[in-house]
Amino acid sequence: MPPIERFGPRDLLVALMVNVVWGLNIVAVKLSVDLAPPFTVALFRQAMVLLVCLPWLRIIPGRMGDLIGLSILIGGVFFAFVNTSIEVTENVGALAIAGLMGAPFSLILAIIFLKERIGWPRIAGMTLALAGCSLLVFDPSAAREWFGITLNMIASLIWAFGSLLQRRLTGVHVLTIYAWIGLGGVIILGPLALVMETDTMTGVAAIPPMAFVWIGFSAFGSTILGNGGMAWLLQRHPVSTVIPVTLGAPVVGVVASSIVFGNALTPVMVLGGAIAMAGVAIVTMRTAKAGEKKA
Repeated sequence: MPPIERFGPRDLLVALMVNVVWGLNIVAVKLSVDLAPPFTVALFRQAMVLLVCLPWLRIIPGRMGDLIGLSILIGGVFFAFVNTSIEVTENVGALAIAGLMGAPFSLILAIIFLKERIGWPRIAGMTLALAGCSLLVFDPSAAREWFGITLNMIASLIWAFGSLLQRRLTGVHVLTIYAWIGLGGVIILGPLALVMETDTMTGVAAIPPMAFVWIGFSAFGSTILGNGGMAWLLQRHPVSTVIPVTLGAPVVGVVASSIVFGNALTPVMVLGGAIAMAGVAIVTMRTAKAGEKKA
């Protein structure tokens, strides 16, 4: 294990970059799916990721089952659900809050499939996260987005299943993982887009150029810079140190969507988001400490 370094100014700048690109990504995806259908947008995003990461695409003996499973779940199925949820939702700030459920879902799956034992702090954190997201029901501006929020919750559950696979890929280069995720996305989303969005796929030239700008931001900003920055931080510091400084992304997403789209930023949404973030912070930090003790 590499020596733990002090969390200095350079690390804070990287953390800030991660928060900004992840937070703004929900705005970029919404702007792109307003200009092109969701499967087509997801396909081009994954194609861009694959293009950048292609030099790192290689067979990893003994890891291919997990890599292929992850590429299908995260590269294809996850983006099909999350892009559709953003397309059908006006108040995307509510989705930024609902997306916080990925961490509690991951913990629930770890309990079920990995027989992981948890104590009361993580149970309390999971309860807080659920309670915070449940508060959206009492906000009329968010409650009418129930269909999009439901799709986003399903996407969070898919992401949680993918996180179990990613935990088994320790030691595999992050760009190799994303090369396979990009390839899986192209293979899964290509036929979906051709069948479900035939007119767009047969007339790609008619897609407004700005759509590709927003897609490019998602591919290079959120996926490569955001996830790459997160991986860089995790290589230098414990998870329990990194997670708290990257919990600003949902705040950036909610505020940015409020500014760009004029979404209502109500007291109930603010309270629900704060409670959910507190719960996620407890879950992730306690999980990290449990992992460090095992190590």
